Amino acid sequence: QVRLVESGGGLVQPGGSLSLSCTVSGFTSAIGAMSWYRQAPGKERELVASITSNGFLVTNNADSAKGRFTISRDNAKNTVILQMNNLKPEDTALYYCHTDYNGVNLWGQGTQVTVSS
Repeated sequence: QVRLVESGGGLVQPGGSLSLSCTVSGFTSAIGAMSWYRQAPGKERELVASITSNGFLVTNNADSAKGRFTISRDNAKNTVILQMNNLKPEDTALYYCHTDYNGVNLWGQGTQVTVSS
């Protein structure tokens, strides 16, 4: 069974940084593009960034995150990372890792990021 497990969330002050990790396990064929989404209270889930298996950035969405968030992946460790800098209160959300594995949408359980002074 393929599992995505996120980590790295927490409470941080405005202007601070966090690095979120998502590790994939249980797969028997190649993992394709991976993405980070976020969902704030009362809002729809939105795409933050995606990265292909060979490391090309497909999307760096969520206009408010542009220039502050960077997605990367380490295929040897089956991990995708979201580095978030200069965090703002509006970045507060539950952050999810996602991949489409053999036509099946797979999500992690989410990791909470709270930006507050």
